[in-house]
Amino acid sequence: MLQVRKLTRKWDKATGKFTYNIAYKTRTLVTPRTVRVSEAFGLGVDKEQRHVIYKNLELQIGPRDIVLITGESGSGKSVLLRALKGDLGSLVMDIADVQVDLEKPLIDTVGSSLEEGLELLSRVGLNDAFLFLRRYSELSDGQRYRYRIAKLMESGRRWWVMDEFCATLDRETAKIVAFNVQKQARRLGCAVLAATTHEDLLQDLAPSVLVCKALGSQVRVEYWPTVKSDLCSVTRGLQLEEGTSRDYKCLAEWHYRDATRPVAPLKFFVLRRSDGEPVGIIVYTYPSVACFGRKRALGFKPTIEWMNRNLAQINRVILHPKYRSIGLGARLVRETLPLIGRPYVETVAVMARYNPFFEKAGMTRVAESSPDPRIVSAIQELKPLGFNLIFLSSENYNLQKLRSPSALKDIKEFFIEHSKTWSVLRKRLISRGEAYVTVPDFCDRVAAAGPEKIAKMLRILSFQVQTKVYLFWSASRSPPGNFSSQGL
Repeated sequence: MLQVRKLTRKWDKATGKFTYNIAYKTRTLVTPRTVRVSEAFGLGVDKEQRHVIYKNLELQIGPRDIVLITGESGSGKSVLLRALKGDLGSLVMDIADVQVDLEKPLIDTVGSSLEEGLELLSRVGLNDAFLFLRRYSELSDGQRYRYRIAKLMESGRRWWVMDEFCATLDRETAKIVAFNVQKQARRLGCAVLAATTHEDLLQDLAPSVLVCKALGSQVRVEYWPTVKSDLCSVTRGLQLEEGTSRDYKCLAEWHYRDATRPVAPLKFFVLRRSDGEPVGIIVYTYPSVACFGRKRALGFKPTIEWMNRNLAQINRVILHPKYRSIGLGARLVRETLPLIGRPYVETVAVMARYNPFFEKAGMTRVAESSPDPRIVSAIQELKPLGFNLIFLSSENYNLQKLRSPSALKDIKEFFIEHSKTWSVLRKRLISRGEAYVTVPDFCDRVAAAGPEKIAKMLRILSFQVQTKVYLFWSASRSPPGNFSSQGL
């Protein structure tokens, strides 16, 4: 039998000094075989053995420190972590104690509001529209670990405990998670107590206190300045270069707007691993004819000819899920803005409300759109028809709902009923080149449309109720317009 005996344990809360003396005592169970082994080696079968694990160990740990405890299995890392956790009591949140609902969508289990939930999930790299809707049971090991970090952040506890830190993750994912843990902890002013046998997380976790535990009572403690790590080691081997539509196809599945190819692409830039695999891509396109916020940013209404010469639009920024939360989105934007060959760049993004990576890259938030209340009201009518409004942006979902002739008929009647109040939207829904689509023409086309066309129209309609942010960049750092981002 094995039992931990704590000879002394002291925590001076005022100074942050922890003092520990911890030893094991063992007594052999008496069985026929243990008796024979004891006799063979001259041991007393009932003799108690004492093993010192920590002797007068002193640790100076503050409420903003990142502490990494490393060492071989069985050296006493978990024992020290449990002792620290016991002293800190209710100040601690252990990642192993996070309560998980296996069946609810993630967005329903994090944050006191939708906005807070989206922000928390985005900060840990779960910033994908469809990931928001997944259940915990549907996540990978890496995504589950990220989710638990979001729950640590939500808890409000100032000390985070993580035993077997990232032990179940592949090493590249572990480095990414470690980098994000220290980034979020330092942003919130929290302390981290992490223990692991792995020795490859030092650079990314960037601890201010390192405890190296050997077998027996040997232990080494090192203290370093508290410095936030701004660069994840995984990013060092990534090369930015001009890409192709083939690179886009490799990553398109990770964008919530399905794999549809952007209209009128201007240039692709890709972040590529040393083995040639793309992990992130940004797509620049020619500007759309109309865009809210543009006139405010420029200070005038530009002609199409002027826009094609001077203005580019960021249409997509896609990162492989594994490489999120380590600053690659901002890097893609920041490093490619000067390469596009246009003095002005704009973008419209829903995610910019919750993840400010465009602004971190040097773009300026100019305006925020509010959806037309008539469209918001109308779209609610789809609920009694059996549609989950969350999934309307998926054409595959819409097609499944439109399989029955009665469902297809109901949705066609819905579009025809609202056609008179949707003057500009009629053209967008039909996706034709006409400058204006009349009500009779719209109704005729809806009546003749197949389920694929109606599914696409529902998808376009779902985009109209999103709150979007318009952002702008000027190569001269002096936009022609006189806008202010304050008060948005």
